[in-house]
This record gives sequence, C-alpha cells and structure tokens, in this order.
Amino acid sequence: MKRMVLLAFVALFVTLSLNAQSLKKVYNEEINPIEQIDHAVSKAKADGKFVVCQVGGNWCPWCLRFADFIANDTTISKVVSENFEYIHVNYNPKKSLGAEKAQQAAMLMKRLDNCGRFGFPVFVVLDDTGKLLHIQDSSFLEEGQGYNREKVLRFFKSWTPQAVRQLP
Repeated sequence: MKRMVLLAFVALFVTLSLNAQSLKKVYNEEINPIEQIDHAVSKAKADGKFVVCQVGGNWCPWCLRFADFIANDTTISKVVSENFEYIHVNYNPKKSLGAEKAQQAAMLMKRLDNCGRFGFPVFVVLDDTGKLLHIQDSSFLEEGQGYNREKVLRFFKSWTPQAVRQLP
C-alpha cells in the first residue's frame, strides 16, 4: 500500500513538472522584486492604472498556467491591459539561492502583507501610489485543472481604478 501511494505521488509530481515545463516561463528571476514593483507603480501612476502583481515563480505550474490562461483570452487580456500594470513578481524563499535573494524574498512578503499565506499564484492589487488594495487567493478562481473565465473576469473588473473609485 505504501508503495502504491509513493508511486502515485511520484506520478503526480512528474505530470505537474512536465506540464509546467511545457508552458512559457514568465518570471524574471534575476530582477529585484521590490524595484520591479516600484517601477510598475510609477508607470501605473503615469498611465492612470493600478498594479496587479502575480506573485509566484517559474517553479509553480499553476502560476504558469494562469499566465498562459490570461494571455490566450482576448477579453481578459484587454481588461488587464486597459486597467493594470500587470507584473509577474518572482518569489523563491530558498536560502540556497544566497543571502541577497533570501532577503529580497523576505522584503517582498513584508511589502505585500505576507501574501504567500494564500499559496501561489497569489494576486496583489496596488493602487497608483503603491497602497495595497486587495490580495486575491487564486484557488477561488480555479476550476478543474484550470481557471474559470467568469471568476477571473469578475476579479479583474472588480479592482479596476474605475470600479474602486466609484462613488456609492
């Protein structure tokens, strides 16, 4: 019985790894995530947009799957491009990457209110001043082995600058 459970676990891991490898890598692992966010906030302010940080990494199959999902849906892509500076913020807490990367990971979690507590990917919405508006747990957007189009659209539309700034 233990052998069967172990084999099932290994098969699942291999399947997820192969799936992740077949998707385009979208996270730049070399840049400082805090500087990346600061740059996106400056650009958002100049363009009258908000920032959405998709926090995760190329190591995360669900992160790559989401990036592929929104890139291939023209309606979602349009909502995102018209309203947000959308950035893929790399998070990798492994100490084996060195002290500088570990410090960056810790600073990132502090800046984004420990958003990693929801798992990955996690979406953080910032206004055009860098103020954190919302953290979205991606599990609420999932459906089967992918994402639910209506839920994803609702999430993005609910956090556009126009929606947030609407008067009651």
